[in-house]
Amino acid sequence: MALAPETTLKACPLFKGFTDTGISIFAAAAVSRAYPKGTALFTEGKAGDSLLIVGEGTVRLSARSPSGEDVPLGEVTAGEPLGELALVQKGERLCSATAQTDVLALEIRAADFQKLLAQKPQACIKLLMGIVSHFGAKARDNRDMLRTLVARAPGS
Repeated sequence: MALAPETTLKACPLFKGFTDTGISIFAAAAVSRAYPKGTALFTEGKAGDSLLIVGEGTVRLSARSPSGEDVPLGEVTAGEPLGELALVQKGERLCSATAQTDVLALEIRAADFQKLLAQKPQACIKLLMGIVSHFGAKARDNRDMLRTLVARAPGS
């Protein structure tokens, strides 16, 4: 079963305030992906080259501790983005994402986003601003956790 790209994008906070035309630009570039329960959507430390938007299901986020333990970081559900920084800059995934249930997601690859940037710069800039805004909100929401980590950092 495939997702309705427009409906999935409209449910995602990164696309808040987008017109139907703006939504359709990214819906045309998005590819529907299915991940059976237990499958990795992406793995910590591997190159990140796409944004995923969960359409159905639940994704577990985790990271490896210095001692090698798998530390849970939370869950992502329908309408939420994953790996959005891959559209901003190339880099490694900061955590692992695993399908906790069967998951349907939309994928927008960085290479396709770069092509769109040349063709539809205003829509792409609006999405980049949405990513920055969403990421800033996540940082604010996790401020107390970040303070705890800084307080425990070696040499502090």
